[in-house]
Amino acid sequence: MTAHGSSHRARKDGTKARRPGLAARDLCAEALAGVLQRPARSALTALGTVLGVGAFIAVLGLTGTAASQIDARFSRLTATEVTVQDTGGSDSTHVPLSFTPDADQRIAALNGVTVGGVFWKVRLRTDQKVSTSLIAADGNDMRPQVMAASPGALQAAGPHMAQGKPFDAFHDRERQQVAVIGSATANRLGITDVQSQPAIFVGTTPFTVIGVLEDVDRKPDLLLSVLIPRSTAERIWGPPSDDRATMLISTRLGAATQIANEAALALRPDHPEYFKALPPPDPKTLRSGVGGDLSSLFLLLAAVCLVIGAVGIANTTLVAVMERTGEIGLRRALGARGRHITLQFLSESTALGLIGGLIGTSIGTAVVVLVSAARQWTPVLDPITLAAAPVLGLTTGLLAGIYPAWRASRIPPAEALRR
Repeated sequence: MTAHGSSHRARKDGTKARRPGLAARDLCAEALAGVLQRPARSALTALGTVLGVGAFIAVLGLTGTAASQIDARFSRLTATEVTVQDTGGSDSTHVPLSFTPDADQRIAALNGVTVGGVFWKVRLRTDQKVSTSLIAADGNDMRPQVMAASPGALQAAGPHMAQGKPFDAFHDRERQQVAVIGSATANRLGITDVQSQPAIFVGTTPFTVIGVLEDVDRKPDLLLSVLIPRSTAERIWGPPSDDRATMLISTRLGAATQIANEAALALRPDHPEYFKALPPPDPKTLRSGVGGDLSSLFLLLAAVCLVIGAVGIANTTLVAVMERTGEIGLRRALGARGRHITLQFLSESTALGLIGGLIGTSIGTAVVVLVSAARQWTPVLDPITLAAAPVLGLTTGLLAGIYPAWRASRIPPAEALRR
């Protein structure tokens, strides 16, 4: 061992003798030699730290990347959606349906609105079910919800048609008994082709199916509904009773808040208090909520991996202490102090943690880039996170080596030399 140190003690002849020390260069060399002495064991020992740090980088990177995609989706859909609820006014002026027949046209006249319309759930009697004449009546009765919707409401939902087309202003104006259903409802009713103009029955009232929905951009519950024109529903079942009507409005980007402030007055200048407009939620709150849910779950997994890595490093270092008892005794006989032995084994465990942290950072970064490339996303990685990850691995190795290093320093030199 090289002897370096700044502290001295006086000899009898007046000169000062240096206390044995351990230079930082020698300490790093000893740590590297200890790691490379058994490379296979060192690799397996560092595996837990690699997985933990890699998961740490991948989770934070993918969460940040996903959050940016959430922002983009929010801008396209949620930020352009306004909902207006029919409150019906006070008890003394309560009306069953506050939306006028020309509500779609009134709201479309506002600058910034692309399309909007009214919908509500039709209240059916318990004996009124939905059936079809295409297959035997036995077993094909079902009870999907029946929704009355204006053409504007159906367009605002962003329909993607599997077959046929949605009903339009003509069907609504003429109170046509037509219906649009979701693909799941069509499969259950045995409807495979709308070209033959299949009929379904709501109770005993027939409706011609003119379209089948494959998907919608908004209001996914519409996929499980039978949609009929608003005017037709009012003619057959009257205005909504218990379930109040709602207006769905699609706006241009940036106009949602303004439309929410103007909608009630545009719909009923005489009674704007009949409506309650709901603007889109704050995108920062939405992003932090989703990102927080993702991070908390996967960061817990990363923490478990780091704990496993720390236990592995501690176990391997403790075994190394037992195997190298003779070496420890020889070093102590040559003048090494207990703190030097402690530093030696701490440096080895810290080196394992640092190596695992560097490899884990590289793997985690590669995962974020590859996943982003596969999904055609822009990868988002915080430089602070990349800098902190190797330090996290180093800290894990340092903490894992404290007990084994302390055990090594407590071995008596005489007993160590006898082994």
